[in-house]
Amino acid sequence: MSVQKIAVLGGGSFGTAIANMAATNRLNTWLWMRDNTRAQACQEKRENTRYLPDYPLADSLTVSSDMDAVVEDADIIFVSVPSKAFREVARKLSPMLKPDTPVVSTTKGIELEGFKLMSEILEEELPQAKVGVLSGPNFAREMVKGQITGSVVASRHDSVQALVQTIFSSSSYRIYRNSDSFGVELAGALKNIYAIVSGMAEALGSGKNTQAMLLTRSLAEMGRFSRELGADPLTFLGLAGVGDLILTCTSDQSRNFRAGKALGEGKSLEQAIEEIGQAVEGINTLKTVYAKAQAMGVYMPLVQGLYAIVFEGQNIRRVVTRLMTGEMSYDVDAQQQSD
Repeated sequence: MSVQKIAVLGGGSFGTAIANMAATNRLNTWLWMRDNTRAQACQEKRENTRYLPDYPLADSLTVSSDMDAVVEDADIIFVSVPSKAFREVARKLSPMLKPDTPVVSTTKGIELEGFKLMSEILEEELPQAKVGVLSGPNFAREMVKGQITGSVVASRHDSVQALVQTIFSSSSYRIYRNSDSFGVELAGALKNIYAIVSGMAEALGSGKNTQAMLLTRSLAEMGRFSRELGADPLTFLGLAGVGDLILTCTSDQSRNFRAGKALGEGKSLEQAIEEIGQAVEGINTLKTVYAKAQAMGVYMPLVQGLYAIVFEGQNIRRVVTRLMTGEMSYDVDAQQQSD
């Protein structure tokens, strides 16, 4: 497939990483940043000092704050902005977009109003586009260092899946296909909640036994919720599900894990977010998923417990005690039993 130009909207760590990886493959790649001063600095210094310091940008990567110039004649566009700004950026992109242009979301989040995933926002705001999702257990800093990494591209368009594989194909980056865009994207959003729980547990001194239990109960909770929404349960056994869950719940590189750790150390939510200095998607996702689970009557004790701590000010240790003394039921939820 011939690719003449790639556009990436969003100059955070992941947006910068995938833009530079495409450019490293000698593809003409443009990266859009909202802030003109930062865009000019990255273009001139050949480095994103805020999100990917000490990593040189490829010569074939152009950084600009002019969205028109970035997306003009692009063969594919990746959207890598925080979920709270996602619809705004999609609306801005709409009049610039040519029909049938592939537009791929890499954002892991859910819009509170109407419980919309990012791909659903793209479908609404960009009806002329071919929509896809790129997700998986991907820390940007490891990707740009050439660590072997796997991702999942999901779309109902085979051509979009093939194009994304072609763009990023390398000895260190593997991309697998999936037709369940909803499940892939939902898994990527949900795991951020459980990363906060895991970080909090570590701050409270829990060991590997507790970590293993949290991971498996989190996966069960994700699967139960997603099944009610119509996602394919098998999706959660792959890279976008259990793979991303393991990565995000076990590493200080995860912003959500660090946020949970800060909360477990007694810091306020505001202090935790300020300390991290980047978007903590799991906080907004927690609000959205809690409301949806309550409305649907889905049993999600970890989500309910974290919500009580973060938004209702309940004592962490009391909530943990309540969770640990709750009803014990079936381990595997294959027959739709509750925990």
